[in-house]
Amino acid sequence: MDTLSQFRDEFETEYQTTKKFFEAYPEGKNEYAPHEKSMKLMPLATHISEIFGWPDTILKTSELDFANGGFQPKHLSTKEDLLNTLDENFKSAQYALENAKEEHLNDTWALKNNGHEVAKWTKYGSIRHALNQITHHRAQLGVYYRLNDIPLPGSYGPSADHQSF
Repeated sequence: MDTLSQFRDEFETEYQTTKKFFEAYPEGKNEYAPHEKSMKLMPLATHISEIFGWPDTILKTSELDFANGGFQPKHLSTKEDLLNTLDENFKSAQYALENAKEEHLNDTWALKNNGHEVAKWTKYGSIRHALNQITHHRAQLGVYYRLNDIPLPGSYGPSADHQSF
């Protein structure tokens, strides 16, 4: 089985769907959150765009320590910035997946916070988790859009607003 080519195909599909959602992003609503415990709209969308770069990080490292790794979430402010970040991260993921070897997927990768291991998977599991995170957070974004009367693009089929696939 060629897992890496399947991952490339899945990321391409998720990229195309996410791009439709970002093209519908409502300027002027960056600070919207449906609840005080919810992420604000732009940080949520930014997080989704950054997840597209995770395969590159996962395949190049054995761990990411949030407290010690120098990772800082981007602070985007426009739809254009959001789309550009999505494109950049998608391209880096595709390049990483094209240049990896199947056996690399068996290596372990961990998320840490100040040395404390939060989660650990194989690199295969880590990349699969990234794909799941994209789907999960894009669904959240869809709820935010619906609550603001923003027409939803279809994801895995038509939506109530867009009947085409």
